[in-house]
Amino acid sequence: MTLTRQSELEAMRDIGRIVANVVQAMSRAMAPGMTTAELDALGESLLAREGAVSAPRSCYDFPGATCISVNEEIAHGIPGARVLAEGDLVNIDVSASKNGFFADTGASFRLGPVAPSVARLLADGEKAARIGVAQVAAGRPLAGIGQAVGRFAAKRGYTLIENLASHGVGRSLHEYPEEIATWPNRDRRRIEKGLVLTVEPFLSLGGRLAEEGDDGWTLYAAPAAPVVQFEHTVVATARGAEVLTLPG
Repeated sequence: MTLTRQSELEAMRDIGRIVANVVQAMSRAMAPGMTTAELDALGESLLAREGAVSAPRSCYDFPGATCISVNEEIAHGIPGARVLAEGDLVNIDVSASKNGFFADTGASFRLGPVAPSVARLLADGEKAARIGVAQVAAGRPLAGIGQAVGRFAAKRGYTLIENLASHGVGRSLHEYPEEIATWPNRDRRRIEKGLVLTVEPFLSLGGRLAEEGDDGWTLYAAPAAPVVQFEHTVVATARGAEVLTLPG
């Protein structure tokens, strides 16, 4: 959506804060021996407490309130009986609506010690998202997001998942502009003042595509490799991006 009223901005800040707080609470609560279903139940209760509704469940009938992807799963992981273990790489993605406004955020976390290459990937994945966000401003090209992230990834020796894009968000979970590449591209569209969108690069140690698993939801990297994702919902202003999905 494109924000035109202060009341819309305040509503987006509200739902953005809610989903960001839920991601942080879930990340602090996860522990070895916990199932992803138990972690999801926490997220669901926190959303309900704030009067928010799970977006993947309400929009797509997803079998969980949140998406929790572990190790080889890179996105849209279904919460269930999987038991978290020391050394796991866990992505928590929370999107929800409140009063007709949607926000979407996520982050990858390590559960205890991980290989140095994965620790570096996590730090650089967060940096890649910040670099992408820094390209957002009224009048700038949408392609600038992917161009900047792509330069960073190449310099650091990473690949990017090139079929999982950022997207517009606001009055629905996915809306115009529906596909915003976070890899080098030739998109000719420009960012309008007030445009609300996600920035969510998927940085990898070799993966280039996301492939759907047998459950019809969970996505895996091809070729198989560790992947991290950090995501924010932002609004474009004349001065740059206002990040709406900050905890507080």
